[in-house]
Amino acid sequence: MIYFYDGSKAAFLTALLLAFRDENAVLTSGSRQLSIGQEARFVQADASRARRAEERLLAIDKGSMHDLDTLLRSGDDDRDMVAFHYFRLLASRGKPVRRMLAEDAVRAADECMRRVGLEIHRLHGFVRFMESASGALYAPVSPDNDVCDLLLPHFRARLAGYPFVIHDVKRGKAAVYDGEHTFLAPLREAEVLLSADEAAWQTLWRSYYEAVNIPSRERLKQMRGYMPVRYWKFMPEKHGTF
Repeated sequence: MIYFYDGSKAAFLTALLLAFRDENAVLTSGSRQLSIGQEARFVQADASRARRAEERLLAIDKGSMHDLDTLLRSGDDDRDMVAFHYFRLLASRGKPVRRMLAEDAVRAADECMRRVGLEIHRLHGFVRFMESASGALYAPVSPDNDVCDLLLPHFRARLAGYPFVIHDVKRGKAAVYDGEHTFLAPLREAEVLLSADEAAWQTLWRSYYEAVNIPSRERLKQMRGYMPVRYWKFMPEKHGTF
């Protein structure tokens, strides 16, 4: 049986209860081709079932919902099954399993969560803000994982008092700090009028980057390791170097 759900926590927990004893269960929040003879079930979030599953998992492992949130944010194609196997194992064992790395389900979940955490860490350094005409800062990003709102605490602390928008252009959403409050909002496209100084600052930054760069000692392979190419398109110093 393939269990289709909408990607939300409540729907996942509902599907987990429904599919728990199904040895051939496949959970997915995306599209999937059915095999001959395979059945499908479309799972709607059931608040009562989801709450019961959450309470049970939290009683076993207080960090379980943090793990679930991290796994569901992953951009990996197999995240739904990784999460399903991990939480079915957790419920079956009745105790925390995150240190049981000999288990395939735990190892897969741990690697998936590590990739999400690594991208958040990288984006702390790779996000490039532009000053708009209103004085607010704007930064487009296109992360592999759904993490733009998790960047808010870091940049709110670094840019205290400066309103800013981190726009996830891939998912059509934005993490916003208005100077007092933070929130997540849908944003498919953005037309940003830049300040008069922004172009000059970008030119200055590119000039500095070129001045400190030593072409004869360029190590592109190492550079791509520290600064993955997929982030370059939103970095002014890397324009034209794809």
